[in-house]
Amino acid sequence: MSHTTTDEHARRASGTTVPVLAFAGIVVAVMQTLLVPVIKDLPQLLATSPSNATWVMTSTLLSGAVATPIMGRLGDLYGKRRMLVTSLAVMVVGALVSAFTDALLPMIVGRTLQGFAMGAIPLGIGLMRDMLPRERLGSAMALMSSSIGVGGGLALPAAALVAQHADWHALFYGSAGLGVLAIALTLLVVPESPLRAKGTFDLPGALGLSAGLVLFLLPITKGSDWGWTAPTTLGLFAAAAVVLGLWGLMELRVKAPLVDLRTTARREVLLTNLASIMVGVSFYVVSLVLPQLLQLPTATGYGLGQSMVVAGLCVAPLGLTMMFTAPVYARLSARYGPRTTLITGLLVIAVGYGGGLGLMSAAWQTVVTSVLLGAGIGLAYSSLPALIVGAVPASETGAANGLNTLMRSIGTSVSSAVIGMVLANTANDVGGVAVPTLHGFRVSFLIAAGAVAVGLVLAFFLPGRRPATRPQLRASSEEDANLARAEEVLAGFRGRVLAADGAPVARAKVTLIDRHGRQAGATLSAPDGGYALAVPAEGPYVLAARAAGHGPLAHAATHPGEERPVEVDLSLPGETVPA
Repeated sequence: MSHTTTDEHARRASGTTVPVLAFAGIVVAVMQTLLVPVIKDLPQLLATSPSNATWVMTSTLLSGAVATPIMGRLGDLYGKRRMLVTSLAVMVVGALVSAFTDALLPMIVGRTLQGFAMGAIPLGIGLMRDMLPRERLGSAMALMSSSIGVGGGLALPAAALVAQHADWHALFYGSAGLGVLAIALTLLVVPESPLRAKGTFDLPGALGLSAGLVLFLLPITKGSDWGWTAPTTLGLFAAAAVVLGLWGLMELRVKAPLVDLRTTARREVLLTNLASIMVGVSFYVVSLVLPQLLQLPTATGYGLGQSMVVAGLCVAPLGLTMMFTAPVYARLSARYGPRTTLITGLLVIAVGYGGGLGLMSAAWQTVVTSVLLGAGIGLAYSSLPALIVGAVPASETGAANGLNTLMRSIGTSVSSAVIGMVLANTANDVGGVAVPTLHGFRVSFLIAAGAVAVGLVLAFFLPGRRPATRPQLRASSEEDANLARAEEVLAGFRGRVLAADGAPVARAKVTLIDRHGRQAGATLSAPDGGYALAVPAEGPYVLAARAAGHGPLAHAATHPGEERPVEVDLSLPGETVPA
């Protein structure tokens, strides 16, 4: 469904707002793959065992998963920019903690704080929804959503270059510097959103979700070390099921829950989140397989014998292509809708993994695979926030996108565990060292293709959207922007704002209020009095209209939830009131 925003909010966003938010997203995404080039050396660098060293990566994953829905909800309640800056500040502190230590425990603490910053991505998407006019929103959200992959892809060659030619602690100093720069640019360029959700922060819900996620993700990330049938692994999975089940029952009874499970259970939101898991699985497979294939020695018969830096450069097109697909996504989505764009992206990913099965014999072939997969993953990632934003009220954007980002993190976690198990079980033992095989790499690609197939089935069951009858208008004025947005409303309320004598009223502010008394949308009427507002869900609403020289009007109306607009004309009282 379309999103409407007041032009007053839109004017507050400058032309540099989107690049700055995207830069912040890329910076926090870098934390996920920052240590990949040195992961095999961590036991020696930290003077610990390999099993203990894996906590340096696991801690970042767990804290990021916990932070995304919580920071999204805090942003809805207390200000998205404020929470974005807070996330970045915590990341900077974590980077500095890691930069000054060679001990395992402080390193884990620092990496945990770095992962906390993942909440910045849904917060950035929420800020864009609140401030940008519709004609800029699609490409902006696409860029912000893709920053997860862009940051991860670009971090690999950069981190490899630093790790190969400098002390590995330089990785953390560089991260801290990028974080400080992102904070400064955000404070200078990005305005705070005036939209707030009503209610208080659900602390018991946050604690329950955090406990459930840790209990669920911990055995996924450590199952290969502990054993998948070990009592610890099975016990944690069982505990996660119990805790998350009780948490869900509690959230259904809370007036202002951390996660609105009723909204989350709606078909569009539920299927989008499930598809997000599949996209997350497919994204992480290429990040795990290609660097290993490129760096294995040619003596294996299939390894490509490249240096750490060259391997990173060959995989870098994955992130770069994702970045450049944002404007392509905006055009496709404006014409065909985000559902079609998601399906297109998944099909391109399938082609990439299918072709990649036969493109493993030269470095240039891995670049081709990276480009194809980057294009597909970029389109898929770009579609996800648009589907979520179109299905939830404006006051829940941060929390809803935080949950969607969490689903992608779960996908990458599952991917890491499954692919790690596959590569370990298919490896050859050479002098006591497990060497991944070409068969293992190809099985991993087939698993990714299977995840894409599941994602395609889910995407086909998403509600369809009517394509625009003509390309999106380029607004040359405030009134033209209103008309452009009005023409794209697929389901909601529309009509005209009229004076007592039946004359059209231009520039009347029309606000949509949901059953909980929260603002669900707002717009200004066009010169002919026309207005259009999308609805986040079926049910009762109040349309409040006000214009200079006219009395205010509150009109109750109910939307049946069908994908067609409900016509409601609003006739303002004739008496003059102070403007």
